Amino acid sequence: MAEKKDAKPKQPAKPQGSKKAKAEVEAPLEPGQKPARPKLNNAASARLRLKYSAEIRAALQKELGLDNIMAVPNLEKVVVNMGVGEATQNAKVLDPAVAELAQITGQKPVVTKAKKSIAAFKVREGMPIGCMVTLRGDRMYEFLDRLINVALPRVRDFRGVPTRSFDGRGNYTLGLKDQLIFPEIDYSKVEHQKGMNITIVTTAQSDEHARALLKAIGMPFRQPGNN
Repeated sequence: MAEKKDAKPKQPAKPQGSKKAKAEVEAPLEPGQKPARPKLNNAASARLRLKYSAEIRAALQKELGLDNIMAVPNLEKVVVNMGVGEATQNAKVLDPAVAELAQITGQKPVVTKAKKSIAAFKVREGMPIGCMVTLRGDRMYEFLDRLINVALPRVRDFRGVPTRSFDGRGNYTLGLKDQLIFPEIDYSKVEHQKGMNITIVTTAQSDEHARALLKAIGMPFRQPGNN
């Protein structure tokens, strides 16, 4: 009988996650290359989108009497604008506003500048006066989900949002006086109260269709008789 060959010694097992660790090491950015935008891992980012596709879209088609489902109004983008009037005297006061708006929306804001000079307000053309963020896709749906279900119910004596804030072309603008209604903001680190305007841009051709869309996604409009 042939003699059995000696078994080869087992190689030490490689530590788990070694390949993953190598994959997580990011390559250095080339000149002019922008860092990748972090992905959303929150289930709420897709909850409102799925609800619109599965339930709201068909219900709106029936409610509005539309023959083609492609004509059903949809959300296009959300613009969040925060004006900082004190920036005309001290540009550094914009830094906290930019940081807070980034925490609220999950996206880096853009600093807005004055388009023309106004002597009465000591504003010169090109002077930074605020910051803004334009949200689309999953970030837009996730922000609206938090706004409707978390932030607005935290407003003191909240009786609903006004129904007359449409612009006649199917877009809705909501004004907030306090950024502290968003739980992402740490109360102890806030020095000044800052308001913001939230504009919801839709594909609706009329204010009636836009109102029906926002009401279907859960926007708490003020009931008649509540002042």
